Amino acid sequence: MRDVTAARRRTSIRAYLLHLRPAEWPVMAAHTLLGWLLAAGLRTPDSRGWLGIATWVVLLNGGTLALNSAFDRDAGDIAFLRHPPRPPRNLAVFAAGLMVLGLALTWQLPPTYRTLYIVCALMSVAYSVPPLRLKSVAGMDWVINMVGFGTLTPYAAWAITGRPLQGPLAAVLWAFTPLFAALYPLTQLYQMDDDRARGDRTFALRLGTRNSLTVAVFCTGIAFGMLAMAAWRTGWRSADLARWAVLAVAAASWAVVLLPWYSHARTWSSQQHQRAMYHALVAWALTDVAVLLGWAA
Repeated sequence: MRDVTAARRRTSIRAYLLHLRPAEWPVMAAHTLLGWLLAAGLRTPDSRGWLGIATWVVLLNGGTLALNSAFDRDAGDIAFLRHPPRPPRNLAVFAAGLMVLGLALTWQLPPTYRTLYIVCALMSVAYSVPPLRLKSVAGMDWVINMVGFGTLTPYAAWAITGRPLQGPLAAVLWAFTPLFAALYPLTQLYQMDDDRARGDRTFALRLGTRNSLTVAVFCTGIAFGMLAMAAWRTGWRSADLARWAVLAVAAASWAVVLLPWYSHARTWSSQQHQRAMYHALVAWALTDVAVLLGWAA
């Protein structure tokens, strides 16, 4: 009996940890770290920098994902978690506790960071928790994610440095808003059947597969247009061919993912949409690298 109880406890602890989706943390950490590196140059974060990045990635983001799982109760694959375990009974309380712990730690960091943390935490609750549950309101789910993950995440790490955000670098960070506007519907295409069964009218469900990809292509174009304008305002000219080339490679990586996806959208299975979503995340990572090499190197 004691062995059975211990095994159940280990299974429960494992379920809590898996619903934080630690496989996603490197992606979130890289995008958060981008803000620090743009503000501070290619300099390793100090102790406050690491505290802020870890708080944002593990406590705020991990708590957000666990809170979402607590109310979604997905049985099928979700982003960065295949075959998710059944959400534990107290997962929502656990997730909220992590987010509150993160809020307490923000008092060790600049006020701007704390404000961004509070804004994103409130958006997370509004996104997942009834009766608001804006995840189920097509368009609101899109806006929350494009702003929260796209721009406020790197801006939070930028804010730790105390440097004001202005000029071309402000445009660089805001370019990630339309870029995540492109990515977000792509993360939903393979989950449309589960969302439909749950009654969530997500952005991708309302648009449909082909229109979601049209939006993704359009928003990606806007994002790289903003990055190109920021590059010109920064002073990139013909002598900066290497920087332009790196930015062009990042843009091309999105085209390589999106154009075949758009062409075959109606015939692809859920597994093919899921695979393409992870390819889009690679394009996102290449964009982070291109921005880092262009403006921080």
